[in-house]
Formats: sequence, C-alpha cells, structure tokens
Amino acid sequence: QVQLVESGGDSVQTGGSLRLSCVASGTTRGYNSMAWFRQAPGKEREGVAMISSIDKATYADSVKGRFTISRDNAKNIVDLQMNNLKPEDTAMYYCASGSRLWPGLKDDEYQYWGQGTQVIVSS
Repeated sequence: QVQLVESGGDSVQTGGSLRLSCVASGTTRGYNSMAWFRQAPGKEREGVAMISSIDKATYADSVKGRFTISRDNAKNIVDLQMNNLKPEDTAMYYCASGSRLWPGLKDDEYQYWGQGTQVIVSS
C-alpha cells in the first residue's frame, strides 16, 4: 500500500504562483512514477503532469511552460510548481502513484491516489 498526502493548495489571483507537494509513504518501492491530476467541478479528471522513474516529465498542453513537476526521491516527495495561474486552473489537485516505468496522463495507469488539495484562481 502507498499513502499519498497532498498539500499547498490555496486561493490566489490570476498570474500568481503556488507550489503543491505530495508526500508518499508506505510500500513505495515499485511505484516510482508519480503524477498530478486535477478535477474541476462538473468536469472529468485530467492529467496535468507526470514524472517517471527515470525523471522524465510529461505535461498536459494546457500547462506546458507554466507548471513544473519535480521529485526528491530521498524524501519521497513530488512537487508541482505552478506559475502564471489562470482561473481555468481552478480545481482539486490529486497526486497519484503508478508502477509503470513511464506512464502517460491517463488515470487508469495509476494505482494509488491522495485525497486532493484545492486550488482556486480568481480573476
């Protein structure tokens, strides 16, 4: 079992920045690919960014150039730096962990999920 706990969500104005963190604990060995997803009210959950077991990152087109995913393997932490935030970034953000070496941004590729952290961007 892998436990994921997110933090860092907040309310910011358009153009602002936030840094989300996800701490993994439990039996993390073998679940080295990490990702951030988000779900806005009334919308489906969508993949935002992924970092593979070999530190290769993939981003959704909507966040490229604004969001950066990074990891600290020694501390089992994955961060999502979000810059130039827009109202359409408003959503609940979830951390996910998967066993595939280099997954994509589909939620069925991930086995473990956190409870989420809320991000609100006001205009």
